[in-house]
Amino acid sequence: MPDNNWPTRHGRPKPLTGAPVVRRGSQWWLITGDGSILATDPTFTSELDRFAAAKAAADRAVERLRSQQQDR
Repeated sequence: MPDNNWPTRHGRPKPLTGAPVVRRGSQWWLITGDGSILATDPTFTSELDRFAAAKAAADRAVERLRSQQQDR
């Protein structure tokens, strides 16, 4: 399953599921109704990196479980 924080085939990144943030390249942006704001706090962006990595790993684990169930 693809990591939703990376650009789609159309080149536009998707927001992190359940959070008003998106990763563009190596930078995190906060999404508001009026536009985007660059997240510059290193502690905050490190936590976003960890959360995104954990979510991607969980998505892959769920996909593996679904695949195993279909094989039965």
